[in-house]
Amino acid sequence: MAGYSTLPDILLLHNRISDQRMFAAFRYKGKFVKVLFIYSGNNNQDDPIILSQGNSLINAGLDVKFLPIIGKGIQGYLKTSIKIRKFLQHNSIDIIHAHYTLSGLSALFACTGKPIVLSLMGDDANGSYIGQNKIDKRSLYLIIATYFIQPFLSAIIAKSKNISKIIYLKNKSFIIPNGVDLSKFVPTKSNSRDELGLNAGKKYILFLSSKNNQQKNFNLVRDALQKITLFDVEVLIPYPVKHDMIGTYMNAADVLVLSSFREGSPNVVKEAMACNCPIVSTNVGDVEWVIGDTEGCYITSFNPEEVAKKITQALKFGKEKGRTNGRQRIIKLGLDSSSTADRIIAVYKDILD
Repeated sequence: MAGYSTLPDILLLHNRISDQRMFAAFRYKGKFVKVLFIYSGNNNQDDPIILSQGNSLINAGLDVKFLPIIGKGIQGYLKTSIKIRKFLQHNSIDIIHAHYTLSGLSALFACTGKPIVLSLMGDDANGSYIGQNKIDKRSLYLIIATYFIQPFLSAIIAKSKNISKIIYLKNKSFIIPNGVDLSKFVPTKSNSRDELGLNAGKKYILFLSSKNNQQKNFNLVRDALQKITLFDVEVLIPYPVKHDMIGTYMNAADVLVLSSFREGSPNVVKEAMACNCPIVSTNVGDVEWVIGDTEGCYITSFNPEEVAKKITQALKFGKEKGRTNGRQRIIKLGLDSSSTADRIIAVYKDILD
């Protein structure tokens, strides 16, 4: 199995398999390939990112089933092993695709004999961060588990290069960021502000995380906004928000701000790019690569004064030029959901072959 670990490799793989959409009805030995998605359902059984990826594979011709894990802590994941075994007694599955290392452990302990693909989500590779270069020691067990499980997997998918560093079995390593549903995240000319009841003349900064999540670092945004003097700004914090409404907020906002201490491949940045929303982000995960040289999108340090400066630049850009061309960048990089599905199917094919 060949690992695809760099941007040129990813794009080469995309071009190789999407010219004729050769996996449009992917079969193996004459049968439709059946995949079981396993993921945490404690916070949201209908995880929009997982469901979106699964649906993109269904649209490509695969049969995907979803099995959310309900239960707190390691005990909940171990109980899921029994559910997996019972599920397979009544359902034929070719590949188990686990999202998050603890989901992978559930699949492993089920002892099904089926090949397991693991998608690393971020803190299972790097731990949870509570400050700049400051890891929460309580999350170290996730990193240990990710080291332990690798020999028992058929493939490991990392969302970004910084996540992939933990993968020591490089022949199993693939870098495949989550894709964006470009039919869902669309720049719109309709008045999203009216829909949300926002003031047409005010500048809005969008923060799409919980203020109480230390890793998301809202304090940096709060401190930066106090230093902005040229514009009348207000921060929008719609968390928790339905995924179907995120595009509306991105079209209504003047700037999306991501202030996290650490990320893997943040979906909100790619979704904002698809909506042509200006962005100010700390240099985390693959954000710098995703935005590239897109005008109206800026990388910042953790200094509140610099964050304020970059937000001001983004607001000036919006006032002078309107929205960005971020959507073109997403298409160029092949970060739409159908292209991502092609790359995942290529991993499945390598396993089955």
